[in-house]
Amino acid sequence: MPILLFLIDTSASMNQRTYLGTTYLDIAKGAVEIFMKLRARDPASRGDRYMLVTFDDPPYGVKAGWKENHATFMSELKNLQASGLTTLGHALRAAFDLLNLNRLVSGIDNYGQGRNPFFLEPSVIITITDGNKLTHSSGVAEELHLPLNSPLPGSELTKEPFRWDQRLFALVLRMPGVAVPDSEQLGSVPTDESAITQMCEVTGGRSYCVRTQRMLNQCLESLVQKVLSGVVIHFEKSGPDPPVIGEDGLVDPARPLSSFSPQPWHSCHKLIYVRPNPKTGVPVGHWPIPESFWPDQNSPSLPPRSAHPVVRFSCIDCEPMVIDKLPFDKYELEPSPLTQYILERKSPHMCWQVFVNCSGKHSDGAHPFGYLKASTTLTCVNLFVMPFNYPVLLPLLDDLFKVHKLKPNLKWRQAFEMYLKSMPPYFLLPLKKALRMMGAPNLISDNMDCGLSYSVISYLKKLSQQAKIESDRLIVSVGKKPPQETGIKVKNHSSALSLAHRRDFKQLLQGITGEVPLRLIDMNFKEFAGFQIALLNKDLKPQAYRNAYDIPRRNLVDQVTRMRFNLLRTTQKLIRGQDDDSLHSIPVGQMGNYQEYLKMMPSPLREIDPDQPKRLHTFGNPFKQDKKGMMIDEADEFVTGPQNKKRSNTGDLNSGTALKRRRSMSPLLRRPQTPPIITNHVLGKGPTGTQGQQGIIKPIPLHKENSKEQHLFEIEIPCVIINILTVTFDLFNAFFLNESVNFFDPQTFEWWCIYCILQKSYE
Repeated sequence: MPILLFLIDTSASMNQRTYLGTTYLDIAKGAVEIFMKLRARDPASRGDRYMLVTFDDPPYGVKAGWKENHATFMSELKNLQASGLTTLGHALRAAFDLLNLNRLVSGIDNYGQGRNPFFLEPSVIITITDGNKLTHSSGVAEELHLPLNSPLPGSELTKEPFRWDQRLFALVLRMPGVAVPDSEQLGSVPTDESAITQMCEVTGGRSYCVRTQRMLNQCLESLVQKVLSGVVIHFEKSGPDPPVIGEDGLVDPARPLSSFSPQPWHSCHKLIYVRPNPKTGVPVGHWPIPESFWPDQNSPSLPPRSAHPVVRFSCIDCEPMVIDKLPFDKYELEPSPLTQYILERKSPHMCWQVFVNCSGKHSDGAHPFGYLKASTTLTCVNLFVMPFNYPVLLPLLDDLFKVHKLKPNLKWRQAFEMYLKSMPPYFLLPLKKALRMMGAPNLISDNMDCGLSYSVISYLKKLSQQAKIESDRLIVSVGKKPPQETGIKVKNHSSALSLAHRRDFKQLLQGITGEVPLRLIDMNFKEFAGFQIALLNKDLKPQAYRNAYDIPRRNLVDQVTRMRFNLLRTTQKLIRGQDDDSLHSIPVGQMGNYQEYLKMMPSPLREIDPDQPKRLHTFGNPFKQDKKGMMIDEADEFVTGPQNKKRSNTGDLNSGTALKRRRSMSPLLRRPQTPPIITNHVLGKGPTGTQGQQGIIKPIPLHKENSKEQHLFEIEIPCVIINILTVTFDLFNAFFLNESVNFFDPQTFEWWCIYCILQKSYE
């Protein structure tokens, strides 16, 4: 899970504008958003964690830490303001402390037990600054200095404030204020010459000198490609240079050896890639890189380690050693002058051994723990990490399996015991796991110690508990706003005596309290200690009607009109003039905040009689109901049910009657229901009146068959008359109650036309 920490410069110099019309701070915010969009193209970005740190004084500089989500990160990013100093050193220290917060709790550093490349939290710190002078409260600094005192427990165990899986990159904005012709073509972006460049190179990163928007986009694409899982190692050459190899792959004695002058490949500070397991997504390894000291059980403390291990390599060609079933770790090196030099030799079957000084039992002892070897296709260089002093161990294990058949003799056991004594104790556990995988689990006893003293183990446990407490405290403090300054304190630099030492202090005090008349001539207002000058509150808008001099000249006539309207307003108007103006002066970011506005509104009054049902708007046809709540007679349901699927004359008549009833739905038109018509068939065969069907009750018809004219006068005309009377009644109520009649309602207009036609025909 890569950690991407953005360190944004919020000093006042970030308010300067570029030729694009935007400030440096706006460009920094846009760069963060562009980086996140470019990073989102990679499927591995789902596990990214974003953090935000500014140049504000700690602990207010951490805006988004371990517990904040993506929405909080974006909100804090948009609300950044440039108003402070360029305290780059303190901000970098706060960023490193934030990243190192949980390392002691999780035990990822593994102090005194070797360095495990597969125990890592890959972090990339991207600093966006303008590269100006480093300013702080005491003056201007020429060089970058990080504070040595850190509140984080366990920081004394590492010499540097960073770790080997943390890299620093810097985008130094150098955009001019006036547009210049863009004549240069896109190429490699040069490094900047500011104070942060050296710090970037120490951590394994680099700086970018950004002069145009195109260069900024190019730098962001380059940074996205550098978000990789790995650790930084410092490789140094030990011994003489290797012999020169000709084009045929053999040593060329005619060509002289390289001079003793240092070459770029002699010392490289580069990254080794630690690939995660494709199944689990977590890196897996077996062997650690040795410490630069021998762990002593009698030592009361651990010596501090450097952030990046110094791995030396010998330029003597050796054959790579590997035996069956013995695990090893393989890491690819980042392209560097060292990898280029090894690949140019075109010797994929030879390797250079690597070791760490003072890693053996004796002070001058340094045994190899792996080797550097070019790939078979000569595309990259790999670091193979093996057991400590593997040239001695591998022949012993080979004899154990091939010669002794897992039944070693006394001579082999003595040689193996000598090897275990020369090996650092923290290699015992991984070696025992490897032997178990190979099928020899009982070669190493279980009672062997790890090599650390009891005091060191207790100290590490205590540091872990303290780190947990400090982690909780820092997580709680994230997001807190700094206290607002109420005024500027005026310092008294005069050497004169204060008022308390004056002879007439008592009389002066009585004058201040009002006991005697105050003599202003004898008072010196510069003598008051702690005097503060009030600051202008930008959130409070000036009230123009209080002071005529606060009104701009172009707004004088408009302001007089407002004041006259406010003075002569009626008592029914509840909103004052200045309040009405403020309602139309809301910032754009708050225009859609309806929830806060609804919270300030008074709650609506309750109903007078809550038990009484609410009166619905029934203007028009009072019998119109929603189709979803339509009522159907039980007789119609029974007739049109699944038992009678055939269409007959009786069914058609009943269905037509049901449609009429659904259309009217008037309670006045409903008649007492009678039993439905039931067709009794024996097994569905034969007519209803056969002689074999004795004892069957004859069906009672629902109604007599009527003609269409009789049906019209009995059902439809009374329905029309009732609807017309209802509409007329509602219209008269509307006119008498001064209510507006909606003649645009189609139903209302239809009934009104029918009423007028019937009235004319009646006349």
